[in-house]
Amino acid sequence: MRRDAFLKSLAALAAAGAVPGARAQPSANLKMLIPANPGGGWDITGRALGKALLDARQAATVVYENKGGAAGALGLAPFLAGAKGDANQLMVMGAVMLGGLIASKSPLNLMQATPLARLTTEYNVFVLPANSPLKTMADVVAQLKKDPGSVKWGGGSRGSTEHIAAAMIAQKVGADPGKINYVAFRGGGEAIAAILGGNVTVGGSGYSEFAEYIATGKMKAIAVTSPQRLPGLEAPTLKELGIDVEIGNWRGVFGGPGITPSQRKALIDALVATAQSPSWQEALKKNGWTPALLAGDEFTRFVEAEFTSLRAIMTQSGMIQS
Repeated sequence: MRRDAFLKSLAALAAAGAVPGARAQPSANLKMLIPANPGGGWDITGRALGKALLDARQAATVVYENKGGAAGALGLAPFLAGAKGDANQLMVMGAVMLGGLIASKSPLNLMQATPLARLTTEYNVFVLPANSPLKTMADVVAQLKKDPGSVKWGGGSRGSTEHIAAAMIAQKVGADPGKINYVAFRGGGEAIAAILGGNVTVGGSGYSEFAEYIATGKMKAIAVTSPQRLPGLEAPTLKELGIDVEIGNWRGVFGGPGITPSQRKALIDALVATAQSPSWQEALKKNGWTPALLAGDEFTRFVEAEFTSLRAIMTQSGMIQS
């Protein structure tokens, strides 16, 4: 075989991943849909993932598109239509999207897209504005029992984990969960502004979104939804306070509908490699995310089970009618 022909054959094998040590990139140029407005948890996750994909050399370029609203449904709809068969497109999603689809009884079918991997779990923290007359979760609960509608809970879209947690808290303390006053915001930036401005009584979101405001004393953390206290945060768990509520906000990635099994595998391999990279490990540490990698068919089964579990919780807590 001539040398030039040999080199061409070697290059073709490398592109296919058949040469030891060669790594086939799933796409030179990825497009990542973030179905939320800038500043929120999905936005932070998506951009951190994009950076890690680049740093790990799993993609040559990553471009982002934010399309927020309706717990991600406004972004999901065009993704299902526009990413069909396109292995270059990814969508960040998570528990909030499932809850939102259930709460709104949306006709959209998330499982038409291609499940790839779960990446993280993040627990919610509830906060008060620094100038709030309330000081603790016990104060919030006392007001909630007296008049459920007088407590304005601010957070993500309807069906978000903080919305579900608020309804569960009401149920567990003997208040009517159907009367909670939940104010949904399209993005983390809007929710933060409302909390800092005192336009809601109590705010809820992932710790990463509130961390800088808690650190500077602009917000006071009063409880977390985790099984144990979060590192670096003094706020007690709800269970410590005698409120039997624990819920995590996991985040993952889907690919476009109708991609081939080999395209799906290449994307999963890229995400797994990225999840093990120093860049992603740094993002986990910086944002206080708990690593929760689950890939491929295991992730598919997990999402299907989550739909069932969340629907049961939301029905039991009075958020939706059975």
